[in-house]
Amino acid sequence: MYGEKKIALFGGTFDPIHLGHTTVAAAAAEHVGAEKVIFVPAKRSPLKGSLPKATDEHRLKMITLAISDDQRLDVSDYELKRREPSYTLETIRRFQTDFGSEVSLYWLIGADSVDDLLYWYGITELIDECNLCTMYRAGCKKPDFAKFRTIWGPERIEKLQQNIIQTPLVDISSTEIRNRLAAGRDVSGMLHPAVAEYIRKHGLYQSKVKP
Repeated sequence: MYGEKKIALFGGTFDPIHLGHTTVAAAAAEHVGAEKVIFVPAKRSPLKGSLPKATDEHRLKMITLAISDDQRLDVSDYELKRREPSYTLETIRRFQTDFGSEVSLYWLIGADSVDDLLYWYGITELIDECNLCTMYRAGCKKPDFAKFRTIWGPERIEKLQQNIIQTPLVDISSTEIRNRLAAGRDVSGMLHPAVAEYIRKHGLYQSKVKP
């Protein structure tokens, strides 16, 4: 049986973290009744060949700045300290050990990651050992896990379907922000003001090619 205390973990490269990330994290916490959402920046996604553009230190600092106004949000450098690659299953097991069996863990993913789940390390164990929550944007199609029924079995599919969360529609992406910054364009309204200032101060995501 899962305990009453709920903690949600939100993984990703957060390169950079933007208002979409913090908005959906807060909405997901509200939906599942989690007392805290912990951002867990990855050193590098196992499914991506390239490293994040910003350093681990910069990304960690930007997350800290972005969540400073909301006591429900926190950050962990656990995956940044691990040797590559860092797998979600191993991270979940570490946090479960740290928090104890009285805490129920939720791992937040975006709907755009659903098809990639087939390639995740230990995906069936991950579904069994935590609550894998899929967030989808309002106005978008609700994710459907039925196509994985023969692979993962009906019980796991039912669990995944029960943990689908509709979040506010925030049309922002880290890729768009990086492209705008490289082109010298405005990103106000997409980032926490302290994050925008940090990026400006440290010259992050600037184009290496001079006009």
